[in-house]
Amino acid sequence: GMVAAGLSGPARASAGAVRDFVLGVTLLNGRGELLTFGGQVMKNVAGYDVSRLMVGAMGTLGLLTEISLKVLPVAPAEATLVFQLDQASALAQLHRWGGQPLPLNASCWVQDASAAGNPELLFVRLRGAVAAVEAACSKMSQDVPGTRMDNAVAGPDWQACRDLRLPFFIPPDSHKRALWRLSLPQTAPVLALPWPQLVEWHGGQRWLWAPPQAQEELRQAAAAVGGTATLFIAPAADNAGASIRFNPLKSPLDRIHRRLKAEFDPAGIFNRGRLYSDF
Repeated sequence: GMVAAGLSGPARASAGAVRDFVLGVTLLNGRGELLTFGGQVMKNVAGYDVSRLMVGAMGTLGLLTEISLKVLPVAPAEATLVFQLDQASALAQLHRWGGQPLPLNASCWVQDASAAGNPELLFVRLRGAVAAVEAACSKMSQDVPGTRMDNAVAGPDWQACRDLRLPFFIPPDSHKRALWRLSLPQTAPVLALPWPQLVEWHGGQRWLWAPPQAQEELRQAAAAVGGTATLFIAPAADNAGASIRFNPLKSPLDRIHRRLKAEFDPAGIFNRGRLYSDF
């Protein structure tokens, strides 16, 4: 699911995108053929890197049966700091910290609707050598007053953020809201949108619940700062087709995508209508 959805998590800027860690895949295509691409070790593949093509394909090209991933060693030390900042102040502070030699690993800004007063909170995770993490905690707390979370508490929260299982991602009472993913440059300012947002600055993503009909407003706002907007989860009773799920592709990219879909899934078996309304 992580590979098919292209979910890199809130540490993408420091650890890399999920696409960078895929070494090889085995998949079942629309012809019933079991195909293997890539390998299980680094630098052993020549030709087209088809395995990485499956990252973010939303299962439209085939059914993934096996995936080989590169892994990294666990950092010696980790700490999570929490700061009470509005979104504009949080983004400005992250820009400042991002230009300094700090072991920043992940970040998440959200308005906590479950706490009294609905505070706006910025969570920052640090990972690296013990001395580097401790020094960064001291410096950042001097820059902005904040608190340090217990790792036993912060760990599950970061995992929930990565897996889209934080309270923010629970569908609202209104069945007319959809979850939108805005992929934006880290330098993008606060967007003037009327819906609550969750900002993954390190991941270059902003999430929000908005009606599917808001596609034009969201895409114009994202395009104005050099980004895109994707309808990630449609309402349960919604029949939204591919025409509003993804940003429309221009030629020749649209032809390339259609030819890839036709090659892997000529009968349109997998996730029909996910990419194109007629395919």
